[in-house]
Order: sequence, then C-alpha cells, then structure tokens
Amino acid sequence: MDDVALITSQTTDAYEWTNELLETIPLELWHTCPDIIESTLAWQTGHLILSHYFYAIMVINGHQKGLLEQLPMKDYDALYNTNSPTSTIDKHDPAVLFEHLKVVQASSLKLIGQLNSDELYKPLESLDKPHPIAKNKLEALDWNNKHTMYHCGQIGLLKRIVLERHNFRLGKQLKH
Repeated sequence: MDDVALITSQTTDAYEWTNELLETIPLELWHTCPDIIESTLAWQTGHLILSHYFYAIMVINGHQKGLLEQLPMKDYDALYNTNSPTSTIDKHDPAVLFEHLKVVQASSLKLIGQLNSDELYKPLESLDKPHPIAKNKLEALDWNNKHTMYHCGQIGLLKRIVLERHNFRLGKQLKH
C-alpha cells in the first residue's frame, strides 16, 4: 500500500468511527452539557468541522472558496474553536452541523485522493496561522486523524454519559 492509500484509509476509518458514534445519538441530546465533561456533541462536531478544514484541506491545498461559500466557517470558528461549549448551546441545528461535517470530510478525502506520494512530503501551504505539529502534508494529515480520534473518544464519553455505552461493533467481532 502506498502512502496516499494508507493515509486515505486511515482518514476514512477515523471519519467513519466518529460518524458511527454521532449517528447513534438522538439530535435532541446534542446540546446536553454534562458537568463532568463540560462539552456537547454539537461543540465536538463544530470543532471537527473546523479541524478537518484546517488540518486536512487548508494546509494541504489552501483555502477552498467553494467550501467557504457553502459553510459558515467564520461563524463556526467563533463558536467551536476555543470558545466554551456551554456558550454554543442551541447556536446551530445539530442535523445541519452533522451534514456540514460530512461535507468537509468528503472534501478532504477527495483532496487526499488527488495527491501523489511525492506531494505528501512537500511543505504545508503558507498560512497566517502555523500548524501546531506538522511540517509537511503527510504529517498534517496524520495529525488530522489523531486529532479526530481524540475527539471521537470524547464523543464516546459524551454518549456514555447522556445515553449509553457505545460498543463500536465489538459484540459483532467477538461472536466470530
């Protein structure tokens, strides 16, 4: 498997794990903010929209005008970057947030699929805000996956608190 195929597979897996979790939680619970974790599913989703755009699109190929016209990224940045999750309650419809997450995920996967292995080792796009970890495109995409799974864990904890434990298909795997 070449580098592009590997990072595409890893990104797809990270997105699928996250989406599988989110799909199982009723939308009416997305603005619940348990004291013990002080986050919401809506905030987590809005934050992932931003991070996927930054870590898997913008630093790879610059700003994408079509996405910026389609999604309220400035509004999302003001709410879901460093803002308190409690201050974002009821700011956006969870169904819309989830659809926007899927749009950004699909766009990033499409962009990754257009890269070749040599491009993965090229420097990141020059931006006003430097990447906190990565120096090249592969490192940025790898960080996107790690960051996504970190938040997937938080989403899993939120689901366990507001609804029930998620089994991540483990019951099905253990029966084989």
